[in-house]
Amino acid sequence: MSDALTALDATFLELEQHDDGALMSIGGALVFDPPPGGRTPALEEVQATLADRLGRLPRYSQRLSSPSVGGLLWPHWVDDESFDLTNHVAGAALSAPGGDAELWEWIAEFFSHPLDRARPLWKMVLIDGLEHGRWALAQKTHHCLVDGVGSVDVLEVLLDREPHPWASDRAAVSAPAVKQTAPWGSLTAHAPQAVAQATAAGVQAARGGAHAALHPRDAFSRSRGLAELLVRDEIIGAPHTSLGVRIGRGRRFAAARFTLDELRQIAHKLGGSVNDVVLAACTSGLRELLLERDEGLPARGLRAMVPVNVREASERLALGNKVSSLFVQLPVAEPVPLVRFKQIARTTRRLKSSDLPAGAETFIELAGLAPPLLHAALARSTYATRLFNVTITNVPGPQRPMHALGARMREVLPFVPLAAAHAAGIAVFSYDGLVTFGISADRESMPDLDVLIRGIEEGIEDLSALLPAGGGARYAHHETETRT
Repeated sequence: MSDALTALDATFLELEQHDDGALMSIGGALVFDPPPGGRTPALEEVQATLADRLGRLPRYSQRLSSPSVGGLLWPHWVDDESFDLTNHVAGAALSAPGGDAELWEWIAEFFSHPLDRARPLWKMVLIDGLEHGRWALAQKTHHCLVDGVGSVDVLEVLLDREPHPWASDRAAVSAPAVKQTAPWGSLTAHAPQAVAQATAAGVQAARGGAHAALHPRDAFSRSRGLAELLVRDEIIGAPHTSLGVRIGRGRRFAAARFTLDELRQIAHKLGGSVNDVVLAACTSGLRELLLERDEGLPARGLRAMVPVNVREASERLALGNKVSSLFVQLPVAEPVPLVRFKQIARTTRRLKSSDLPAGAETFIELAGLAPPLLHAALARSTYATRLFNVTITNVPGPQRPMHALGARMREVLPFVPLAAAHAAGIAVFSYDGLVTFGISADRESMPDLDVLIRGIEEGIEDLSALLPAGGGARYAHHETETRT
């Protein structure tokens, strides 16, 4: 495993460093049934089983060589000689009655604080006190360490497919080697690494030139995609709305739940994909939010950044980020739900067959050739409000029951980070027939998050009403907030 951060990995560190409100941790909460015997697992049990399995995730016992980015080089991953699992796995208890309101308030508070960059960039909390005897594991990981699809691979390591306690995997665990590293901020000590990074950039550029010479059609496609991306960014631009305001660190969290079968039925009946149904529901929610605020509905629609997985099958458990992006127009000004859905389905079909994903990937690769000092400005431009209004990420999880310590996992509540001046983001996670929309939002500027949730639910209801059977299952929701 390479110990160097990629340009995209470094981007998430830079976004967080240059704006106090941009906390770049991803994750969420895993909710479990009571284990055999009915008691919540002890913290020591969770720590012991994690210790058995983290040997397959060596990056989880490594820290950054420097807590900051910029200057002449990026940080790299080094083994944390003082790694202590107890610094990363803690316990907490919800206040009564331990329902959605209490859990979601706790999640909002959990994600309102940055991870300590002096330690490995992840944290997990065992949560006791959920109603009906349930319990949860909340986990957050810095985005520079893993992306959404990569986090599903991590889940596959930490959870069991069968309802038996986590099996010991001590044979796979090896103590991390201790590397001799220079003190943070020592330019002289890091000079060889700076030369190595510059050399690597030159090699990467040379390889890019060679690839273009050998594959001119691919080079043309990527260049055309990059040109289209820049036109969207600089000429067309995303509309300005109340979603694009300065944000702080305080977060709100809300969720809506649907059955995967219902979303599939809608997609099949109306001629689109499940992802089109997700985007249509989000469009309905955002439309409702703008209307409630007496805000004009942009004629061209809002623009969503939709991450696209470019991870190869052979890269399973290769951490870091392997994503590109599609920028999808959400027709919030269209009043008819079916027309909105059809417009979205046409748009996504066109984008999937276009060169835009390659263009976004090319932009990131080119930005990676710049020194870290210049790369920071380029990184911020790729997450600016002029490029998109909201992030909507849809991550498919396991469609079979998963277990921990003998207890069945019932749902995953996903959390997406917010870039600077983006007041809300939507993460969608499907697991074992349940699709959960997790909405993260800025506390100060999104007091009406319940309106967005209600609009998403009504969006699914409107589309479901077009089916012969008249719709599917519905789940409760509740909105919470936190203060820092």
